Amino acid sequence: MAQRLATEYVKTCLQLTEAEMFRFFQMFVDHQVTLQVKVLENGNQEVVFQDGAGQEIVLSFEKKSGLYECTGSCRLSNTLLANLMRKAVSEFKGSATVNRIYPSYTMVYYYERGTVVKIEEVKGQLLTVIYEYKDTIGLMQQMFQKREVEQEIEMIYDQINHLLDLRNMLQQQEEHQQIDTRLNELTHRLFILEA
Repeated sequence: MAQRLATEYVKTCLQLTEAEMFRFFQMFVDHQVTLQVKVLENGNQEVVFQDGAGQEIVLSFEKKSGLYECTGSCRLSNTLLANLMRKAVSEFKGSATVNRIYPSYTMVYYYERGTVVKIEEVKGQLLTVIYEYKDTIGLMQQMFQKREVEQEIEMIYDQINHLLDLRNMLQQQEEHQQIDTRLNELTHRLFILEA
């Protein structure tokens, strides 16, 4: 198995309540990562996480509407810190683009609301999609809820019934031809919609 050179968190976004912020910090402390928190005058915080080998992450948390929002990027060569960041993005429903960099290729993971939605392998100029989340149930529900075609079919049936009634009432051949032409158009459209 190829040795990972680095993990790069790009476009990372976490939104944490104060309680979640404490759990976020505790997650790192539980794994012997030291942290220094600088509280800035506007309530924002800058946090430096450092492992025993000297690798560190600097994350800035901006206070917005009662939440601490962390947006930014970092590059990690330490597996422990990379795994803790992955766990944090997942547990706290974050979004991120994560590049796992190997000697001859890069694996790109896309997280949305804490879940991996796409994985790509990049080798030079070649990009291969390894995994892509498809909300099959959601798509089926949307299709089921779309009743536009059924409504158009019902409308065409109503028009056909009305035209047939009208045809039976009228006696002139010219009027019959006009109605027959329109009936032909409607039945053709009905055939297309029901197919």
